[in-house]
Amino acid sequence: MSKPETPAAPNFLRPIVQADLDSGKHQKIVTRFPPEPNGYLHIGHAKSICLNFGLAKEFGGECNLRFDDTNPAKEDQEYIDAIKSDVRWLGFEWAGEERYASNYFDQLHGWAVELIKAGKAYVDDLSPDEARAYRGSLTEPGKNSPFRERSVEENLDLFARMKAGEFPDGARALRAKIDMASPNMNLRDPILYRIRHAHHHQTGDKWCIYPSYDFTHGQSDAIEGITHSICTLEFEDHRPLYEWFLANLSVPAQPRQYEFSRLNLNYTITSKRKLKQLVDEQHVEGWDDPRMSTLSGYRRRGYTPEAIRNFCEMVGVNRASGVVDIGMLEFSIRDHLDATAPRAMCVLRPLKVVITNYPEGQVENLELARHPKEDMGVRVLPFARELYIDAGDYDENPPKGYKRLEPNGEVRLRGSYVIRADEAIKDADGNIVELRCSYDPGTLGKNPEGRKVKGVIHWVPAVGSVECEVRLYDRLFRSANPEKAEDGGSFLDNINPDSLVVLKGCRAEPSLAQAQAEDRFQFEREGYFCADLKDSQPGAPVFNRTVTLRDSWGQ
Repeated sequence: MSKPETPAAPNFLRPIVQADLDSGKHQKIVTRFPPEPNGYLHIGHAKSICLNFGLAKEFGGECNLRFDDTNPAKEDQEYIDAIKSDVRWLGFEWAGEERYASNYFDQLHGWAVELIKAGKAYVDDLSPDEARAYRGSLTEPGKNSPFRERSVEENLDLFARMKAGEFPDGARALRAKIDMASPNMNLRDPILYRIRHAHHHQTGDKWCIYPSYDFTHGQSDAIEGITHSICTLEFEDHRPLYEWFLANLSVPAQPRQYEFSRLNLNYTITSKRKLKQLVDEQHVEGWDDPRMSTLSGYRRRGYTPEAIRNFCEMVGVNRASGVVDIGMLEFSIRDHLDATAPRAMCVLRPLKVVITNYPEGQVENLELARHPKEDMGVRVLPFARELYIDAGDYDENPPKGYKRLEPNGEVRLRGSYVIRADEAIKDADGNIVELRCSYDPGTLGKNPEGRKVKGVIHWVPAVGSVECEVRLYDRLFRSANPEKAEDGGSFLDNINPDSLVVLKGCRAEPSLAQAQAEDRFQFEREGYFCADLKDSQPGAPVFNRTVTLRDSWGQ
């Protein structure tokens, strides 16, 4: 029987949505997930995805997928495709076709002209550096631009010429005319349009002016009939601007913005800029490197959508900022795989064993359960004279309390017989290359008579086992706060040099020979592993360690 689901943590938005439906304020809930297509989604995005799609599903509404594609210089179709794949992999489907902010460029341009005609927007000639100086600071008010009082006619003319491509990048910008003395910096005449002569992946070369995020977001919500526009807390100070635009434009709806705390996970980087730096500088092998905090990285490492969704439920939704222990995420995947992953044996550092008193040519096909609790059937292991154990399971000078194989000591082979180590064969350098052992034929499925054997180790047959590559992944960063580097260094100085260990020549039991990409297993005594999504092939599997059997970090 599967374990009961972990109780959901509090979500302050649920009662808000319920009250809006009960009062008749909204007949149907419509949310949206609005990623920028300038990188791959990471674990922080998973919280937003689960929240937006989850609320819509829970209350019988819809959730849109809308790409915030207002900066073509940093966007790419690769990112769009990856984002769509990640959302679907997590188990969600958006309403209708995916949407793009660029779908609304014509309407946004029309609204910009509407603001100009109302005397609420103007074309500014200040350079970016000058504009920053005029903006003031948190303790000092800003100053009005000398171009702020241009006539409506002049502003309309200049804006039309901006759109026609007459001016170079950065030469002019369209700004809202609000309040340069506002204590909220976002209301100090924010930029509505910038000049960017860049090819756009959706609109081609139609535009050389592009709207800002703030001017795009609320109006896109209004166009789509979004009822609850859910953002992270850094957008709380943007909400007055969001509402100012909606109040001063002839928009078809009045959506409401709500903010929640973003997911901060220790030992983890979630800045897309820094994730891109890791990729560009080849500290990792790509956006889907299993050490990355991207959803595609977690997927390739062997994490399941169910585990990530459950983790997001465990974290909950509130407005209190804090750091979540990565152990909670690792608990979630262990908990799911413990119930769902079939068991198997894989010897990571093979040491050959010859059972000297086992008849040559004899083979016994032993049946082992594929799971100790769930009904997953059995797998067959051929037991013969020659087999492999892990080199770490034999020690000539064992420490106190050692429960594995030692000279003249006995141990049970999992699901098989008790064997005794009689002789260690060494090469010219003194390295152990083979063990000569004997077995007790009366110990299959029962304890030996008159003595107690404490240890149980895993093994695979020499004939029939499959050679494989195993990649032992660990946390990419060795510091709980990777952003905080010693001696003024960068987050790159906190990279864990042991975050990936590649073992070749490993030996897996025969049942793993035809493992398909993304098949997950518990390798007994070793951890949870997944057949690599890219490199694993039937007959030549490559296994990635998803997580160890228990948290041993720092121990």
